[in-house]
Amino acid sequence: MSERLQPGDPAPAFTLPDADGNEISLADHKGRKVIVYFYPAALTPGCTKQACDFTDNLDALTAAGYDVIGVSPDKPEKLAKFREKENLKVTLVGDPDKQVLEAYGAFGEKKLYGKVVTGVIRSTVVVDEEGKVEHAFYNVKATGHVAKIIRDLGI
Repeated sequence: MSERLQPGDPAPAFTLPDADGNEISLADHKGRKVIVYFYPAALTPGCTKQACDFTDNLDALTAAGYDVIGVSPDKPEKLAKFREKENLKVTLVGDPDKQVLEAYGAFGEKKLYGKVVTGVIRSTVVVDEEGKVEHAFYNVKATGHVAKIIRDLGI
């Protein structure tokens, strides 16, 4: 089971391919706050709802100084389909080997329909301008989560 991050922890550095195959690094966002959210799979109902919620609120989040990066184990080609189909504006990156998911505590045992399975734990980590964890939310719901983050961050 991967270790969950706590506020004040340094956010694990990462460089992952986006939907177009370009390398996206957390370091590229130094000086801005970043909402890194982890979701199980592109083109699934819950993940679509969550990605659309982030897209719908992206202007408000950006205006408040936040960038948004969605991380899933999907390959760039699937992320591109997801982005096009749902008209997503958030940056989506793929982590097929799950190293970043594990580093952020977003991969491990979870309950799914009453059974314990190993997989992506829907999570959101807010990273401050200095690259430290400001908030870490685990086992979040796909629906209503973005509104809760906006409330919690006072946006």
